[in-house]
Amino acid sequence: MESMPSWLQAGLWGLVAGGALLLGAVAGYRFAVPQRLTAAIMAFGSGVLISALSFELMDEAYATDGLASCAVGFLSGAAVFTLANWFLARQGARHRKRSGGRQPSEAQDSGSGLAIAIGALLDGIPESIVIGLSMLGGNGVSLVAVGAIFLSNVPEGLSSAAGMKRAGRSPRYIFGIWGGIALASAIAALAGYSVFADSPPEVVAATMAVAAGAVLAMVVDTMIPEAFEETHDFAGMITVLGFLAAFALSKSGI
Repeated sequence: MESMPSWLQAGLWGLVAGGALLLGAVAGYRFAVPQRLTAAIMAFGSGVLISALSFELMDEAYATDGLASCAVGFLSGAAVFTLANWFLARQGARHRKRSGGRQPSEAQDSGSGLAIAIGALLDGIPESIVIGLSMLGGNGVSLVAVGAIFLSNVPEGLSSAAGMKRAGRSPRYIFGIWGGIALASAIAALAGYSVFADSPPEVVAATMAVAAGAVLAMVVDTMIPEAFEETHDFAGMITVLGFLAAFALSKSGI
């Protein structure tokens, strides 16, 4: 990728990370993955994302622009995601990442299909923007960020697609959503690089903090409930393993 323009590299890395959603969706739709295994993978993915936002986003945002700006951005990102998620939950998207029978069908809740699609897009955009932001230092993409997002996206797609199938949604709907979000992830990563390419470091740092707040709120609101549903007493340990895996990557110099 070295000879490609940086903005194109950002888009391709976003597509790689977003493509994991589609891979997970195929697995969740085609194979009868045990719910307990799905929950365990979701717990691992949650730990990976929490570690990535701690050491790849918040740490850098703090080092660039201090605690006050970092805290404001972090809280703002969480607030925006929480309000949007609250609204979508009332439209039928509350259980969009559940693999069991909690997702409503269109017959049970008219309009829930669109709400679930928008909710899935809402979940993926902040983390994809991070990929583009990670390239602004001129040292190439953060492979830790890409790896963390990829690892967390697989269980997201798997669990949600399994739940969609149980709710009676068509393959066209399921794979259309995840294919579309994979493309949207590429666009978001490209935008994360292009829009902020000429921005002062303080603006980039604040944007990282906003993204980190949105991602953490997403993890707690949509991923951890599915992780705890089946793994119960083991959810914490599996989440810690995911955190440790991403932390080790962040310190490996990759």
